[in-house]
Amino acid sequence: MTINQRLSRGVGLWHGRGMPTRTTQAGGCFLAIFILAGFVYGLASQNPMKGVLLGTGIGIVLAVLIWLLDRRR
Repeated sequence: MTINQRLSRGVGLWHGRGMPTRTTQAGGCFLAIFILAGFVYGLASQNPMKGVLLGTGIGIVLAVLIWLLDRRR
């Protein structure tokens, strides 16, 4: 039996169990969006670094919140 035949049958795989079928929510998009939005807010208020830090903080809070809600499912 060749390696391709063994892999196609799933016999003798060295990876163990397959990947879980459960999908998870993505919270990283909030981080990216709020960093960029914070930068724009910071430019408008003439302090871009303050805006980036504010956006990063809000993005982290939302990403952690999504992660916590996803763990409960």
